[in-house]
Amino acid sequence: MSKIILEFDGVEEQDDARTALDGYKWKLAMWNLDQELRSKSKYASDKDDPNVVEAYYKLREELRDILNTYNLSLD
Repeated sequence: MSKIILEFDGVEEQDDARTALDGYKWKLAMWNLDQELRSKSKYASDKDDPNVVEAYYKLREELRDILNTYNLSLD
């Protein structure tokens, strides 16, 4: 089994340490956003504004494009 060790020195690197430790929270937040956009577009009814529903599709696609740009995946 391999290990990864991250070292941060002092208060000046405190933000970097918090960012490294919170990475999984960011992934969960983005996954939740993706699922919310999926749900809103998939379960839209006929009475929903088609422009809004299309915006959900486009936002979800944009989110995935941004993640792909950074070589990130929600899977």
